[in-house]
Amino acid sequence: MRIGYARVSTSDQSTEAQVSALRTAGCERVFVETASGAKADRRVLAEALEFLRPEDVLVVLKLDRVARSLSHLIEIMSLLKAKGIGFQSLTEEISTTTPGGKLLFHLMAAISEFERDLIRERTMHGLKAARAKGRVGGRPRRMTDDKIDAVRSLLENGTPVKDAAAAVGVSVPTVYRYLPGSAR
Repeated sequence: MRIGYARVSTSDQSTEAQVSALRTAGCERVFVETASGAKADRRVLAEALEFLRPEDVLVVLKLDRVARSLSHLIEIMSLLKAKGIGFQSLTEEISTTTPGGKLLFHLMAAISEFERDLIRERTMHGLKAARAKGRVGGRPRRMTDDKIDAVRSLLENGTPVKDAAAAVGVSVPTVYRYLPGSAR
C-alpha cells in the first residue's frame, strides 16, 4: 500500500497541491499535517509512521516535507528500513524501492555522516585549543576556593550550615556538594 504524507508549516498554506500529487502517485491514504518542519514532535507524522506496515511505501512530495534535517531524514529512513517499509520522494525522484534509489540514499547518508564527523572533529579541536589557552567550558563554579575556605571556617566555629551558605551566597545543597563531610 502506498501511504502519503503532506505537511505545511502554517494554516495560511494549503496542502491541496501535495495531496493531489500524492493521490496521482497512487497513495490510497494521505496523512495531512500543519506543523513547522523544525518541530521534533509532529503528531500526524508519528501516526503515519505507526500506520505503515511491512512492504508499504511512504510517499512525500519533497524530502523537506517529512524531515527537518538530513540527520532526521536518516533517522526516519532507518526506522522505515527496520520495519521493511519503502520510501519515495516525488520531486527528488528518490525511491528506496529501487536499487538506484537505495544507492542515492546511502550516498546521501554517507555524506551526512562525514559532515557530522567533520563537525565533531572541529569542535574537539576547538575545545582542545581553548583548554591549552587556559579556558574551560561550562558553567562557572558557584563555590570558589575562597568561598570553600570561608564556609569551612564558619562551620568549624559552630555556624549552622544554612547560615554559612547564606553568608557566601550559595544554597545549602551547594555547601554539601563541595564539603560532603559537613555536619547536618
